[in-house]
Formats: sequence, structure tokens, C-alpha cells
Amino acid sequence: MPIDLTEALAAHPYPGRGVLRCRTADGASLAAYFLTGRSPASRARALRFAPDGALTVVPTDVRAHDDLRHYPAVRRGGGLVVYGNGEQVATVADRLDAGLSPVEALDGLDYEPDPPIFTPRLTVVADVRPDGPTWLGAARRSAADRPGTDRLFLRLGALSPGEGVLLTTYQGAPAAPATGAPYLEVATAYRDASDVLERLWSALPAEYRVAAAVFAPAAFPEVLLRHAAQQ
Repeated sequence: MPIDLTEALAAHPYPGRGVLRCRTADGASLAAYFLTGRSPASRARALRFAPDGALTVVPTDVRAHDDLRHYPAVRRGGGLVVYGNGEQVATVADRLDAGLSPVEALDGLDYEPDPPIFTPRLTVVADVRPDGPTWLGAARRSAADRPGTDRLFLRLGALSPGEGVLLTTYQGAPAAPATGAPYLEVATAYRDASDVLERLWSALPAEYRVAAAVFAPAAFPEVLLRHAAQQ
């Protein structure tokens, strides 16, 4: 039986960034994105809407744009909704707009150039129909330390009420985070989107929480947001 979402997140002392696709107890189809941060620069961020309609991770101070910290997190593309942990969200959305299939749009991505961690790029392409398909993509450095990128693709079967799939960039101790598991099936038998956001947020380590968003792909750009402090 899948582990509850809160237990899965609580088991990660530092989960980094994460994506979730799930259904609530009554069958509502939802998506979520969250980010945590260890450094002051990583914690000085918020989720804000850009002029192009994308929900974007932006700095909350005067520091310059950093491609690895500031990026579109949720965007529409090709009639679908794309969300993930980096600039690749815009790349995938543009490819979908150009007519590529979800798998074609997710292919060719690379992990982040941030040695020694080499953070994976996690990307979700969600159909806006409640029972429509979802594609998960992960561009990861190999566990054997090969420099080439391993690209994993997962097309989710239909989720039943109370089921979800979670991907996180990291697992393990904050001082030495390791690449997270390819994906984890979780239980999300919660009341509604507000409940999902509250459960997710409360399960993240308080000292590293930055922001989180929960939304129905069909209703985007309507989102529920939480931030670690008033931004």
C-alpha cells in the first residue's frame, strides 16, 4: 500500500524541489510544485506570476537572475500544463506549442550543471482533462557517475481517488544530499486542494521551506500558494 504523502516527505530531511501529481479522496485531479533551500540565496525566493502567465520562481531581494534558482515553474504549452524545477519548463512548453509530443518535448534535457550534486531536472506534462494522461520526465546523472545524462520517462496510468506520484530532487541529509528516487507512489486521500497544500507544507522541514503551489491543471492559472514568510 502506498505510503502517505506526509510520511514520504517527512522521511526526506532535505527534499530540495519536488513535483506531485495526485487525486484527492473525492477524485479531484491536482498537481503541486514545491521548493526548499539550504542557503540564504535559495531561501530568498517566491512564486510569482510573470507577464507571460507562467508561475515563476523569482528572487525576493536585489540579487541578479540565477538560471538555477530563478525559472518558470508552471506554464501552459500545446494545450497541456508543464511544471518542474528549472528553465526546462519553458523549453518543454515551447516544444509542445511547436507540435511535439510530450515524450519528444521531454527528451534531450540534461541534469543541472551544479557539481558535486548534479541536481536532476524534473518535469511533468499534465493533460487538463481529469482522466487525461500525465507524463513525468527526469534528466539525471547516473548513479555510476557516468557524465552522460540518463533520461527517464513515465506515462502515468489513470490515478484512482487518493493516489499520487511524487518526485523530489534530493534525499538524505541536508549536508550531503543525494539524488532522489526516480519516483514514489504516495497516498493522497485528502479533502481538497487546500488540504493537499496544508499536508504537503507541514511535512516539509520548517527550516528549509520556501514556497509551494497546488492547482488543478484544468484551472491553471488558478493556484493556491504558500510561502515561508510574507514575501
